[in-house]
Amino acid sequence: MSKQSAGLMMYRYRHQMLEVLLVHPGGPFWRNKDEGAWSIPKGEYEEGQDPFETARREFREETGYDANGNFIALAPLRQTSRKIIAAWAFEGNCDSEKIVSNLFTLEWPPKSGKHAQFPEVDRAAWFSIPTARQKILKGQLGFIDQLCRILCWHPAS
Repeated sequence: MSKQSAGLMMYRYRHQMLEVLLVHPGGPFWRNKDEGAWSIPKGEYEEGQDPFETARREFREETGYDANGNFIALAPLRQTSRKIIAAWAFEGNCDSEKIVSNLFTLEWPPKSGKHAQFPEVDRAAWFSIPTARQKILKGQLGFIDQLCRILCWHPAS
């Protein structure tokens, strides 16, 4: 069975422009990666777990903010890794510079026997739709496209 993840995409209108909140993964592998490296806050869940509750929990763990509001179900996307991501969008606002993420432990440097802790998310930012399309992981681009269709948003307008 394929792995499954669930996440939330927060959006807002600022200066009459649609923006989405994306997070940048923490840890040494992602340190110098930018375009095509950002993601919606998300995490894996096991068979029998509620994907929506997982998405809300992961949003809290990766940003420090609670997700509340009216949630819009987006069509799940299959990644090249075969993982399936379920996602919901919701309108909200938060200070992206004040996120607080949970930590994970990794052997670093590799094969050193030393372990270090890193934030799961090292930063978050609000992006306009054209910029978000460049920043987000290719396999999650469909979530931005779906949101724009649902909200009848045309980035060129």
